[in-house]
Amino acid sequence: MQKPNLGGILQVNDKPGNKKKIPIFAYYIILLGIVLIISYTMLPKLMEPDYKEISFSEFVQKVENDEAQQVEVNSKQYTMKPKDFETSNVYYVTGNINNEFHESTALLSLLDEKGIKYDSPIVSSNIWLEILIAYVLPTVIMVVLFVILMRSMNKRMGGGVMSFGKNTSKIYAEKSTGKTFADVAGQDEAKQNLVEIIDFLNNPGKYTAIGAKLPKGALLVGPPGTGKTLMAKAVAGEAKVPFFSLSGSEFVEMFVGVGASRVRDLFRQAVENAPCIVFIDEIDAIGKSRDNGLGSNDEREQTLNQLLAEMDGFDSSKGVVILAATNRPEVLDKALLRPGRFDRRIIVDLPDQKGRVDILKVHARNVLMEPDVDFEVVARATPGASGADLENIINEAALRAVRAGKVRVSQQELDEAIEVIIAGEEKKNRVMSNEEKKIVAYHETGHALVTSLLTHTEPVHKITIIPRTSGTLGYVMHVAKKEKVLLTKKELLEEIIILTGGRASEEIEFDSVTTGASNDIERATEMARNIITTYGMSDTFGFVNWQKKNSMYLVDTKTMNCSDATFAKIDAETHAIIADCYQKALALLKDHKATLDAIAAVLYEKENLTGDEFRKLFSELEPDIVLASADEGV
Repeated sequence: MQKPNLGGILQVNDKPGNKKKIPIFAYYIILLGIVLIISYTMLPKLMEPDYKEISFSEFVQKVENDEAQQVEVNSKQYTMKPKDFETSNVYYVTGNINNEFHESTALLSLLDEKGIKYDSPIVSSNIWLEILIAYVLPTVIMVVLFVILMRSMNKRMGGGVMSFGKNTSKIYAEKSTGKTFADVAGQDEAKQNLVEIIDFLNNPGKYTAIGAKLPKGALLVGPPGTGKTLMAKAVAGEAKVPFFSLSGSEFVEMFVGVGASRVRDLFRQAVENAPCIVFIDEIDAIGKSRDNGLGSNDEREQTLNQLLAEMDGFDSSKGVVILAATNRPEVLDKALLRPGRFDRRIIVDLPDQKGRVDILKVHARNVLMEPDVDFEVVARATPGASGADLENIINEAALRAVRAGKVRVSQQELDEAIEVIIAGEEKKNRVMSNEEKKIVAYHETGHALVTSLLTHTEPVHKITIIPRTSGTLGYVMHVAKKEKVLLTKKELLEEIIILTGGRASEEIEFDSVTTGASNDIERATEMARNIITTYGMSDTFGFVNWQKKNSMYLVDTKTMNCSDATFAKIDAETHAIIADCYQKALALLKDHKATLDAIAAVLYEKENLTGDEFRKLFSELEPDIVLASADEGV
């Protein structure tokens, strides 16, 4: 029921059976833990000497036999360090001695006689070796493993703390970008603006001889997916010079001053490799307007200040050209756009119909196509599509051809790919009741019939009541006879009448309405409000703009720029416009109720009607009305 917009998001989920790989640093941590356990539990014990208990008489005997090197005397026992301790690593100890033995001076006299020390504790002669092996060596091993771990993590993170100041640009050698202007289509004006830069890089002498200065920077501006990055690579490929590529977000880190350091490093490398091209993608990440508000960021502002200083400081005659891309030009700092910096703005806009045909041909070069494939039909069916959208359509068509067991892509796969990109895959497992299916059939027939009965409308290309994964239960697809740049007020009002046709058809046939028109209501309301607030077509308000667009190329959000009283009047007139269009849709469908019933019945049975099938059926039911096909007027 909803008329879907072009575009979509493909979500790819991991399969449940896929096993996640354990990160390499996890192994280092495990190894480090094992080393620590061994170092501080097992090694000290291995280095400790053995203590062998002997009787007191045996102890005295060893002293008499000159086997003792040192004896330690205390109140409980005697400990002997034998002369062969270096090889045996054994201390001899007595058990608990009786007081009479301890008080006797016989043993002490014997020790004095033999010249054996007994007045100080026994200290191992290998104490430093023991400390080295038991404590120093494990610590060294731990530090080495930690360094290896940090280096491994730094490589995965693109550099560590010590390399934060280094720029992380990808440096493409001469000719290795792999892109030229032959890979860029649908942007003839943008290419023409960049040809001068290419000529300057190849022949700087003729510019410097006359005293001309090439702009230091060029800003590529346009919606997402239009090929700004591709255009920059193509410039480098055509000029056959090194190409430095970075994203604006790569300059900013958690440490203040890192971004500025990376900017300096980048320009230093660029000058060393001149002539070359430096490309900064998504420059709005560092180039936002400086202010003292809550959103200010010292690191980002320092990076921006350094970028401004570097662009002022280097000589463009050396052959360094700065290209940048953004889809948010309205947020850039004015100092960044003044002459001497990014003083040339190149618009990379959505392609027109001819541009879409050229883009489709570029992306289809490496895809096997049937000879009768008509890219004009695809281009007419995809107004507002970006280059990325068109590439996605070609790829989706190729995938569907493989799925169907074909060796070439036909027009059928291209048409199916357009529908998949617009509305999603057919939801074959969703079963509607007969009553719901009939309601959807009348709803979509109402849209198609109103389209055909009005004069300033696009021909019907397809009608379907098969649910799609986007959530729509059905839709009517139109293909323009020719692409329009300007729309009249009458054309806008007729578009609103078409949007109300589905709800009007439900009311006429079932004397009730459903929730299926929610998207139609949303779009009709927005269009009616734009007639008043944006296009200045209201008889009441006249040539006044009451609505401010927040973003030029991204989310289409707007802010009302009027008082509450004016806003209430705008709401009232919006309601009046939609109500009037709804009454016109009701009148048209009531006048052609028999045709509505007949086409809805056929659609209910077949579930899909092509534009030609619809026009043939309409002509049989309404012979006095001649419908134009999409091919007329091209």
